[in-house]
Amino acid sequence: MKIGKRYDLIIIGAGPAGLTAALYAARYKVNALVIGMLHGGTATKAHKICNFPSYENVCGIELMLKMINQVKNLGIEIKQEEVINIKQESFFKIVTNKEEYLSKKIIIATGSNRTKLGIDREYELVGKGISYCATCDANFYEGKTVGVVGGGNAALTSALLLAKIAKKVYVIYRKDKFFRAEQMLIEEVKKEKKIVSVFNSEVRKLIGEKKLEEVEISGGNKIKLDCLFVEIGGISNIKLAKLLGIKLEKNYIKVDKEQKTNVEGVFAAGDVTNNPLKQIVTACSEGAVTGFSVFKDLRK
Repeated sequence: MKIGKRYDLIIIGAGPAGLTAALYAARYKVNALVIGMLHGGTATKAHKICNFPSYENVCGIELMLKMINQVKNLGIEIKQEEVINIKQESFFKIVTNKEEYLSKKIIIATGSNRTKLGIDREYELVGKGISYCATCDANFYEGKTVGVVGGGNAALTSALLLAKIAKKVYVIYRKDKFFRAEQMLIEEVKKEKKIVSVFNSEVRKLIGEKKLEEVEISGGNKIKLDCLFVEIGGISNIKLAKLLGIKLEKNYIKVDKEQKTNVEGVFAAGDVTNNPLKQIVTACSEGAVTGFSVFKDLRK
């Protein structure tokens, strides 16, 4: 394990938040490095993005490649390595699977992973009838029949959004009633005539050749669907935050308005933070704030 050079800032995570932080670091002439296993982050998996300013729609990989190239053209290196440990000494020592690096400041922008159904063909059908973001993809299913898996706030909010666009919305939930969601949301779902709640059921099988055509649920029953939105929660990537003793809020990194954590010199941005709206545009916003906050701290 060789010791890499020292940096003013190391950004852990190469998704929208991390790349935007790197962009601002470069503009402020901060000596920075980005480390991330998946360049572009999970945003690269989005089939189409229709709520990012300046694009009517754009493929996730296309948008993220533009961000990656912009950061590289400004002289910021992006390394494809896995951070396995962070030690806080006079500098932060970042240990990856390849090298060790030293930095005055760090930004954690490790994002989160959507909880998956864990059944056959799920990954194959992403963008072809499987979606993890109703906010992003609802408009593609105007006048269609869709389903939502889940029973919490995210699932019911998605169902209500989809009901404004789709012809019919099935909410498939493994319990016998909604109990995790807010009562007002539950009442709204009950009143919405387009929404059909299917309780005591789990999706067992995804059916369709080139795209999703129907799902098989518990008991062998089948429901014809044009798209299934999976809203069963997400898992934030907080392993590194725990190593540093960073305060969490419901398994997300707690940050202030400057994206600072409780640990001096450590900032966080994007889906890994406790800010409520998890979108590419908000991740970029947090990345921008974080880049500026780091610059101000370094000037001190």
